[in-house]
Amino acid sequence: MTKKFAKHLLSLIIPVYKQEKTIVKNLEQIKKVIEGIRYDHEIIVVADGIVDNSLKKIKEAHIPRLITIGYLKNQGKAYAIRLGMKKASGDYIMFMDAGMEIDPNGISMLLEHMEWYNADIIVGSKRHPASLVEYPIDRKILSYGYYFLVKLLFGIKVHDTQSGIKIFKREVLEKILPRLVEKRFAGDLEMLVVADGLGFNRIYEAPIKLRYRLSSMTAAATWKAILGIFIDTLAIFYRKNVIKYYEKSHQTFS
Repeated sequence: MTKKFAKHLLSLIIPVYKQEKTIVKNLEQIKKVIEGIRYDHEIIVVADGIVDNSLKKIKEAHIPRLITIGYLKNQGKAYAIRLGMKKASGDYIMFMDAGMEIDPNGISMLLEHMEWYNADIIVGSKRHPASLVEYPIDRKILSYGYYFLVKLLFGIKVHDTQSGIKIFKREVLEKILPRLVEKRFAGDLEMLVVADGLGFNRIYEAPIKLRYRLSSMTAAATWKAILGIFIDTLAIFYRKNVIKYYEKSHQTFS
């Protein structure tokens, strides 16, 4: 059943994982920014596994017009985002990482690009000429390498598929969400590949301001994540080009 939604309502999805020390402060900053835009809004925070006190602290903060969702077992960022999107009421549905590496003031920039281009999707991009990015050289090399892999496999004209801020028209999500299966590493890419394959090719990039923070991940965990992204990317290619999974009819968005 298709949901009713208010015109110019923005739904902002924020996935959260192990952020009990900073999440309330981060959400308050995001809330302050979003109160200044010209859209009515809702914020949906999805705790990807109740593995610390993140969800408890969010609820105790009583932030106005903020919806919380949580589940016991960690499922992955892409799973959390999709769950939040299914609960969203807006005609514009956005997701954004919670860690404040991406400046939330960029929310209005993506919205303006959405209307200016009458876009299906706007992607926040580290490689937009107007972006302000502080990013270590090793991450830049990996990012460029992944861009060329994505371009080779899928041909989509997006220079940065992985930055954690994107906005979609609701009608795009109504078509693509039932087809999505990625839970962890390559969910952003799968959204763009499926949308492009279904004819929603008005996909444009907008500038962001990003300051990369040193990860607490070990070297082994980092390489595990890189391998996971590579495997999941090949899985998307297999589903798209070999078994044509994304072309098949699936259950409706609800």
